[in-house]
Amino acid sequence: MASYRQILYHLTFHTINSERVLLNSGNDELFKYIWGVMKNKNCKLFRINGVEDHIHIVCDLHPSIALADLVKAVKVASSKWIKENGIFPNFSNWAESYGAFTLSIREKDTIVKYVMNQQEHHKKESFQDEFIRLLKENGVEFDEKYLL
Repeated sequence: MASYRQILYHLTFHTINSERVLLNSGNDELFKYIWGVMKNKNCKLFRINGVEDHIHIVCDLHPSIALADLVKAVKVASSKWIKENGIFPNFSNWAESYGAFTLSIREKDTIVKYVMNQQEHHKKESFQDEFIRLLKENGVEFDEKYLL
């Protein structure tokens, strides 16, 4: 008997202290590396993009891995890879926190487009303002003193 599921997430996380160190020249390589990490965890990546201080991922989470374990795997592996390859010389680490927001299939294309347009979007809104807006839009309770 087959099991069917769909577990769509919009993930976002930032560099420690929101350091603006993810320079466009290395982003394609970083995103390909993260895609490989996710593929190895049997997760489907729909879109990844980001700017100097954070990234966004739209994915389908495989039921064999817990969300926190996937985020940890992506952060640990990509941090090590960045440092070993010197892609972003001023990168020190990812921040401990992250945002994870579930999606319906009807929202997926809209969120994929949103992630695709990060460079344009962040000419108008900081990551902190964006993150607070995402938390509010998704009904997530938070304490601002623990943000960033």
